[in-house]
Amino acid sequence: MAFFKKKEAAPIQEPMDLDAVMKKYDRESNTRVWEGKPKIVVNTILACFSLFCIYVTLFTSWLEEIRLTTFVAFILFVGYLVFPARKGNQKVNHIPWYDIVLMLCGTGAFLYYTVNAFDIIQQGSKFETYQIIIGIAGILSVMELCRRSVGLPILIVAIGFIVYALLWGLANPTFWGRVNYLVRTLFYSKEGILATPINVCSKFIVVFIIFGAFLERTGIADFFINISNALVGGFSGGPAKVAVVASALEGMVSGSSVANTVGSGSVTIPLMKKTGYKPEFAGAAEAAASTGGQIMPPIMGAAAFLMADYVGVAYGEIALRAILPAVLYFAGIFIAVHLEAKKEGLRGLTKEELPKLKPLLKKVYLLTPLVLLIYLVGTSQKSIQYAAALAIIAAIVVSLFNKENRITPKKVWEALAAGGQGMITVAAACGVAGIVAGTITMTGLANMLINGVVALAGDKLIVALFLTMICCIVLGMGVPTTANYCIMAATCAPILIRMGVPTIAAHFFVFYFGIVADLTPPVALAAYAGAAIAQANPMKTALTATKLAIGAFIVPYVFALNPAMLFLETTPVEVVTICITSLCGIFAVSASLEGYFLHHMRWYERIVSAVGGLLLIDPGLATDMIGLLLVASVVVVQIITKKNAAVPAT
Repeated sequence: MAFFKKKEAAPIQEPMDLDAVMKKYDRESNTRVWEGKPKIVVNTILACFSLFCIYVTLFTSWLEEIRLTTFVAFILFVGYLVFPARKGNQKVNHIPWYDIVLMLCGTGAFLYYTVNAFDIIQQGSKFETYQIIIGIAGILSVMELCRRSVGLPILIVAIGFIVYALLWGLANPTFWGRVNYLVRTLFYSKEGILATPINVCSKFIVVFIIFGAFLERTGIADFFINISNALVGGFSGGPAKVAVVASALEGMVSGSSVANTVGSGSVTIPLMKKTGYKPEFAGAAEAAASTGGQIMPPIMGAAAFLMADYVGVAYGEIALRAILPAVLYFAGIFIAVHLEAKKEGLRGLTKEELPKLKPLLKKVYLLTPLVLLIYLVGTSQKSIQYAAALAIIAAIVVSLFNKENRITPKKVWEALAAGGQGMITVAAACGVAGIVAGTITMTGLANMLINGVVALAGDKLIVALFLTMICCIVLGMGVPTTANYCIMAATCAPILIRMGVPTIAAHFFVFYFGIVADLTPPVALAAYAGAAIAQANPMKTALTATKLAIGAFIVPYVFALNPAMLFLETTPVEVVTICITSLCGIFAVSASLEGYFLHHMRWYERIVSAVGGLLLIDPGLATDMIGLLLVASVVVVQIITKKNAAVPAT
């Protein structure tokens, strides 16, 4: 049983340094090196920041401008403490003078707004030159922190829109007038940096990031891997199935596809290779499953909170409607790895290698914080913030019963520090996403894009869906889930809404295709991280991961064309029918892509199986009947040919 713990996986030789993998593919891991007393000071600042965020979120009713500017000011202060200007080896306990200048300028700019918030609100559109300069300093400091902690892709998008606004998009005849209007909107109004993304981040996301840090220290990640091993590790290709199940469970906590891939992949990928899976398949299976963590309720990579705010519905409703698409996604990957194992004749883990289920069941209490969180949010008994805060307390309590991962005062402080550091990347991305959305709105570019796509698509919704998909994948490459969704919600979701797609279905559509950018070449960060651990070809791994994640490419089209999959405008009986037929459909599609069911499939069987599966996934009596007939015909042919192959020739 100890064999499956991440820290004790000595029998399996790790193919490369996992920290190096994280630093290469996860920008958030490239942090400044603090040791000794300076490390204690920095961690204390981060922990105090977490406590401050919890206090402000739960117990204050500050003016929104004061709350948001204070939050961003602290993000900039701790952000420049944590993230250096460049990747690579860092001097220990060293922060260069220019980082101190940037830190003070950025923090000072937002604190100026905090102190003078009431006067700034009342002064209207008349701003002094020094105020515009302060605003420019604040905007640039947020963008630079985003470059350090997130990367260049989203920053290039933001710079492109700002340049467009200053040169062509704004109507003011003078350049200074355009700069003045741009800064007033992006810095001093709630249509830029202080827009919905950073507001939701400061109210909801920060508490859940802290919750995730505490939950990690209860040993729940090890529990997920061990319980997955006990449940499915003994079946054909068991380690790959463990990767799928464990990643689905971990996805309820973590919203980072690269971190998920490296975390659980450090255990599952070597086991998959040992079992007989090809290296690129092993890396792809883990990457596809880990990326799916961002669509897994209840947290959904923190985007669920943003979606609730954009759509104007309760968070619990968003999580509920996400269940079936998420189940179909993971079911597709699970079926694919099962069929691959059958096709290659791969075994599962032996009884000696499997952990015992009974001792694991005694640790099921580790799930209490998650169950409590889901219950409180689902029943609306407490606000989202209070539910997360109570879940944090529950995580501390349950850890007291776990000798191996008991939370001590030191671990509490470490969890608070980790939560404070985890906020930086999300907040920086949300701030720049606000800049992008604000620039698009002030220039009218959003309406131009909507009108252009609608005109190009005509009355063909499928064309609009395809164009939107391409846009989401391209803009989502290398961009965090939250920021990508914010940009898509401002640009692409309105296109689909104009075409008649229900609002919630339109937002789910852009959310899904923003996520699969982590698997789709050429910037498939999660797949490349999996390839590095598996010592596989990165491009082959990314292509295999894209194939395994086929559900993420099919399901959004289905619920955009027929929102019954999201439980919209449907009955309980129809919901049950949709669940059954969709699962059958995803099985047929996965079999078609693998080219294997009961035995190897001929080319025409694969085509019929794919068409039948797609029809079964699409809710509707007519499509279900036709799809069922097509899939059944393939099953019958497979049974007959298998029997004929088993009968010796006379």
